[in-house]
Amino acid sequence: MKPEQTSDDSPNRSTIERFFSGLSEYIFQSKLGVADVQLIDYLSDMMLRFIRIDSLNRVRRSNGRPATELFQMLSEAEQRIGLAKRDVHRHIGDVTLFWSGMYPERLRRLRPERSPDGFLDYCKQGKRAYAIAAEIEGGANRPSSDLLHQLSSEFEMCAYGLREVRREWERGPSDGGPLVIS
Repeated sequence: MKPEQTSDDSPNRSTIERFFSGLSEYIFQSKLGVADVQLIDYLSDMMLRFIRIDSLNRVRRSNGRPATELFQMLSEAEQRIGLAKRDVHRHIGDVTLFWSGMYPERLRRLRPERSPDGFLDYCKQGKRAYAIAAEIEGGANRPSSDLLHQLSSEFEMCAYGLREVRREWERGPSDGGPLVIS
């Protein structure tokens, strides 16, 4: 790596990765005063992962179909043990944080008569899921228990930051046009 080149400038990182990373750093550090690099990196990575719908729906039910609703994921988490349980609870935390932060209007439209998710409090379930995941040791290639505890305790702040990230990219650049990723 050249001296003037930072890891964020790595040619191996895609434009969309740099976009989410830069926008997350700007919002969390400059606007919210959160200078926790590990937390910010986790959140920008989460947004990047959830660009792909298969990442959002990666938890499978016993019949092999994706668990697309929160109540289904919660049921699956209770049937798992060890790292599998940790991974499903972490995923539940990520999904609830993503929807609570990026698209809260979708959650307001959930109706109990259409889905059992209409009865659930996404914030409460997300905080709980991260806390459960944090209690199960994850190993070197997984997020630390400390980070998962932090996501649980600072869930609302993270959701607010994600709403600000969305607002910023919808606002577009200062010239008034939409943000375009080339």
